[in-house]
Amino acid sequence: MRLADHILRVPRPFDAERGQAAAAAVPEVTSAMRDVLVGAAGCSPFLAGLIEKEAAWLADAVDDASAALAQVLSPPQPDLNALKPVLRQAKRRVALLAGLADLAGAWSLEEVTGALTQLADMACDVALTAALAEQVRRGKLPDTDVGLFVLAMGKMGAGELNYSSDIDLICLFDETRHDPADYAAVRKACVRAVQDMCKLLSDLTSDGYVFRTDLRLRPDASVNPVVLSAGAAERYYESLGRTWERAAYIKARPCAGDIAAGEAFLTELRPFVWRRHLDFAAVQDAHDMRLAIRAHKGTGGPITLPGHDMKLGRGGIREIEFFTQTRQLIAGGRDVDLRVRDTVTGLQRLAEKEWVTAGTRDMLIDHYRFARTVEHRVQMQRDAQTHKLPSSDEGFERLAAMMGTDRATLETELRDRLSAVHTETEGFFAPDASEPTPVVALDAAMQSRWRNYPALRSARGAALFDRIEPMLVERLGAATKPQEALAAFDGFLAGLPAGVQLFSLFEANPQLVDLLVDIVGTSPALAQYLSRNAPVLDAVIGGSFFDPWPGQAALTEMAVARLAAEADYEAKLDAIRAWAKEWHFRVGVHHLRQLTSAIEAGKQYSDLARASIAALWPEVQAQFAQRHGPPPGRGGVILGMGSLGAGHLTPQSDLDLIVVYDPLDAEQSDGKRPLLPGSYYARLTQAMITAITTQTSQGRLYEADMRLRPSGNQGPVATSWPAFQRYQREDAWLWEHLALVRATVVAGPDALAKDIGRFRQDILRQPRDRAEVLAELADMRARIASARQPASIWDAKIGPGRLQDIELLAQTGAVLTDEVRSGVRAGLNACVAAGVLNDADAQHLAQTHALLWAVQIASRLLSTEAVDLDALGAGGRDVLLRAVGCDRRDAAEGRLTRATDRAAHIIGNAVGTAE
Repeated sequence: MRLADHILRVPRPFDAERGQAAAAAVPEVTSAMRDVLVGAAGCSPFLAGLIEKEAAWLADAVDDASAALAQVLSPPQPDLNALKPVLRQAKRRVALLAGLADLAGAWSLEEVTGALTQLADMACDVALTAALAEQVRRGKLPDTDVGLFVLAMGKMGAGELNYSSDIDLICLFDETRHDPADYAAVRKACVRAVQDMCKLLSDLTSDGYVFRTDLRLRPDASVNPVVLSAGAAERYYESLGRTWERAAYIKARPCAGDIAAGEAFLTELRPFVWRRHLDFAAVQDAHDMRLAIRAHKGTGGPITLPGHDMKLGRGGIREIEFFTQTRQLIAGGRDVDLRVRDTVTGLQRLAEKEWVTAGTRDMLIDHYRFARTVEHRVQMQRDAQTHKLPSSDEGFERLAAMMGTDRATLETELRDRLSAVHTETEGFFAPDASEPTPVVALDAAMQSRWRNYPALRSARGAALFDRIEPMLVERLGAATKPQEALAAFDGFLAGLPAGVQLFSLFEANPQLVDLLVDIVGTSPALAQYLSRNAPVLDAVIGGSFFDPWPGQAALTEMAVARLAAEADYEAKLDAIRAWAKEWHFRVGVHHLRQLTSAIEAGKQYSDLARASIAALWPEVQAQFAQRHGPPPGRGGVILGMGSLGAGHLTPQSDLDLIVVYDPLDAEQSDGKRPLLPGSYYARLTQAMITAITTQTSQGRLYEADMRLRPSGNQGPVATSWPAFQRYQREDAWLWEHLALVRATVVAGPDALAKDIGRFRQDILRQPRDRAEVLAELADMRARIASARQPASIWDAKIGPGRLQDIELLAQTGAVLTDEVRSGVRAGLNACVAAGVLNDADAQHLAQTHALLWAVQIASRLLSTEAVDLDALGAGGRDVLLRAVGCDRRDAAEGRLTRATDRAAHIIGNAVGTAE
């Protein structure tokens, strides 16, 4: 790359005579490139000196800048005694080439900072290699492979080093490679090596210096040595790490030493940096950091250009970096695409994910690049690590000349840009308080006890709540029944174990308060669920909460990917719970807000459960196989029975499951601890049930019920394929065949699943005596009626003419004909075909089933207990009445009574006809 061919601008020489004198040292450089030399040297005494000192090299360097840069960045021999002058020469040449290319516009900002960062990487690596070799030569280390690594932090980590930058480093070593008895000696030698590396880089000699090094970002820098073990650092961050350290690790990357050990350490540290939930509490932490920096550095005053700090002052570089990093911290735990190191890419990714607007992205990137350019011009003048604009008239005139403009234009542009950045970022970190609005008077006793609730016991939680309380009360006061809504919110708040994250989320996203008020004022069950699983609100602002339902196949792919992202089995169990809860909450909210019908909601709950089981089953098998080997034979499938098999669940449904396995001719499993097939699959099934039902830090996935397996609780928890076939042919009761109507394979190998599907059809299509079947159905109905009576007309499931009654008749139709689909409508049509029902009666039963299903799923959404309209608030009552399609309670109960009474009569007649 010939620099003269890429010149876009030429600095105006502030001291033309000095510029001409420096350019005269390189007579080979002519035409436009010579003008760049004159302008650069005329504005920067530092660059003038470099031009004169490196004149012999410069002519060829500007003629092929890419080759010159590659040659300079080639690592020299790591000789501790010979490196100082070699690295300092490399620094001079990169500084000169980057300075000229920058001033001429031949390199972009990213190319300039990239070249400076590559120099820092090379210098750190060869210096550390030489320092470690010296420790080996002295007999302090057995060899250089000690697991010592250097993390580049800050701008070096992001590849954004400025023109005259310190380099921020953290030095750690992998203590697990060493015998505990050798630990102290190894660390001492590593400390010495790092000290030698820093001296090699930062000592000021007659040739200058390479980089000033700063090791103060390490954990507890005031008391810890310059090298820590990776384990000690990890324990520190897990227990004491602060938000500013999390933000610092966004940019961290290994740059020297054992790169693989450094990458492994950063992998272990991911949970500290990237939280699983949307971390809006980081906004306040970042704001507090900004205020602390302003107070410490004295940069918090208004924008006055003389002496203004382009890095730390208002509207400066750090404002844009904080704005970007904070949003990355908020959402990066959920979206790996946001885990990028440099600021410009960070803003671009945030815009792609709609965390910032395209306009904000473009504006901040443009201002960021301009501010970095000004920063470089200030530093180029005398190679000074400063970020402040000049304080003198002469200084501003020199800077304007270096920028290729006049002083007035430069000052106007600086004011406009700094003000625009400050307005945008300050609005994010400290939005203006809105005018207080009148609120409904609260019950004083209720309000006073809020401060004693667990979520408000911490000082920070209480402070956050104080800020959002007026907004909450305003929304609650606007509810149809304000006092009921306030009482419901009181119950929600009482059950909330912690509040900092949730209150931060509400403060940053006020629209969520409306959703909260809607939930607590309508559905006590959903409010209770939310108080125990507050992180599910993350999904609401994740961008796709109100998108169309993805379907079971897509959900399964998502669940598999979510589990694959976790290496640890316990983490996988937590992950599937967190994932499922978000989707479970989504279904409930959509149904509550009438975005989905009762039928659609039931199918969605079922899709979610099936996807969760399908994704979890292979993980449980893989974990089990570590000890006992892979599943013997053809493996095992999980049959979804009952409502899961039929594809309609409520928010609180248990999962009815059966495990069927085919051992073929395997005698035992092939693992460290082999098991007989029966024992293997029994214990594997128990492991699966544990994985589903056990309480982890994320709660329980589902309750599971295995009682529909052959022989019920008396039989083995897993049934072999031959035994399953034999039982269904020879020993099964009618009700067990009726249950097969709704059986669906939800997880397991396809070949076995297809065999079970064909066998199921064969069993259901076998010839049966209609009179005997209906007689058995009559007996079942009598036993059900004697065991339990409906609690009220709102008990939609159990009782004559209700859901279970209609579903049993529909399943009976399936076994009396060739119709073996699990749908109620299909089963009732089969009853018509079998002569059990006429068309009108089948139509009424189908309509009654749909009506009762709407009541059932609504009641399970509203309450964890049997629904009691007198105990529900107005919002909950409205949801139930809406499910029945009536405005008044008496009308709704009348409709339900008429529908169920007629349904019971129809079923009774159908069954009695055969008797």
